[in-house]
Amino acid sequence: VVLLLSLLGLAAAGKLLVVPVDGSHWLSMREVLDILRQKGHEVVVVAPEVALHIKPSKNFVMKRYSVPYTEEDLKKEFQAFFHFSFEQGSFLERFVKAYKGIKRITNFGVSSCQHLLQNKELIRYLEESKFDALLTDPVIPCGAILAQHLSLPAVYFLRGVPCGLDFEATQCPKPPSYVPRGFTQLTDRMSFLERVKNLLHDIPDLFLCDFAFEPFSKLASEFLQREVTVQDLLRQASVWLMRSEFVLEYPRPLMPNIIPIGGVNCAHK
Repeated sequence: VVLLLSLLGLAAAGKLLVVPVDGSHWLSMREVLDILRQKGHEVVVVAPEVALHIKPSKNFVMKRYSVPYTEEDLKKEFQAFFHFSFEQGSFLERFVKAYKGIKRITNFGVSSCQHLLQNKELIRYLEESKFDALLTDPVIPCGAILAQHLSLPAVYFLRGVPCGLDFEATQCPKPPSYVPRGFTQLTDRMSFLERVKNLLHDIPDLFLCDFAFEPFSKLASEFLQREVTVQDLLRQASVWLMRSEFVLEYPRPLMPNIIPIGGVNCAHK
């Protein structure tokens, strides 16, 4: 037993590749990376030169790549999208605004991912670095594409994926009888008519998914040189670290490789 424990100690530290998403997605992830570095792991973060919150740190190595937009462009779209998130109105009004907002935000993500994958020098560095795993937020599936290319086990660190793709990719049940959909303002206890309304809210996701993730499917297919969809990429995850907590949210079914880590959002000084 002592021998086995000593071997585990030797294998404890690893080399982690991190492909983050800017904004609130990054703020929680940064706290995790700081702890990982303290535990002896080597962390390499790949990020665009233009970012609102992703900045260099002594706790990780930063690898940058150029993008064709400015910080002002990025800040303007993020602020507009956050403002929409707190607006009131009918479902149709919010859906149209969400459609437009997600489309504009997606354009930044697609452009950033394209420039990362086309950066041959950086890709060569990643191929030669012999990472042990990749940590990413799959709301922008660029990290998932890299995990496939580098044949690395992927750990997803996320709040959720639009269109319920996280449910689909993990084959996780989401019964409309008690798992409320986004924008419905329903609870986990619904009448029959409320369940019908909840079920109908899945229909717009078909349109949202098409325009939000199709560009990434095209990028992945071109880069990996085989036909691949975003669902295919997401299904390859080894572990899903969900920033949710059933103390504050309605319960839902979870698969064995989904781990709720809602408390990580409350980083303390």
